[in-house]
Amino acid sequence: MAHPLVPQIIDLATPVAEELGLEVVGVVFHTNQSPPVLRIDIRNPQQETGLNDCERMSRALEASLDAAEIVPDKYVLEVSSPGISRQLVTDREFISFKGFPVIISTSPPYDGQQEWIGQLIRRDETALYLNQKGRVVEIPRSLITKVQLDERR
Repeated sequence: MAHPLVPQIIDLATPVAEELGLEVVGVVFHTNQSPPVLRIDIRNPQQETGLNDCERMSRALEASLDAAEIVPDKYVLEVSSPGISRQLVTDREFISFKGFPVIISTSPPYDGQQEWIGQLIRRDETALYLNQKGRVVEIPRSLITKVQLDERR
């Protein structure tokens, strides 16, 4: 379950990222560590996300977070790129990564398979559509346990 401050942090971080030409793709607040770690994953939609993007976002966001005083105690801010092996969760991610190679895990197995590999076509309310060498495969969303980008391709 997400930390209760995460929605406020997203609301603060999103315009900061947009000003820098970046997108916020994930926020996690690890309060079980001392000091707590606030991790923000960003993506540069124009090119591969680099260290420079993370540094710019870190500096800009740190100032905004301190000014807003959302996080009451000391914490460590980590800004990073989610990497290519990331899981897809939000509708926005499914739209952004249309055409990318993905690995879909299902449970129980669907049509005799538990892992599906192909290019992401789209996702709707009931199914996820995958291109496997020109053939469209429709996998019910209710059976999907994980969708992640295929880093092997």
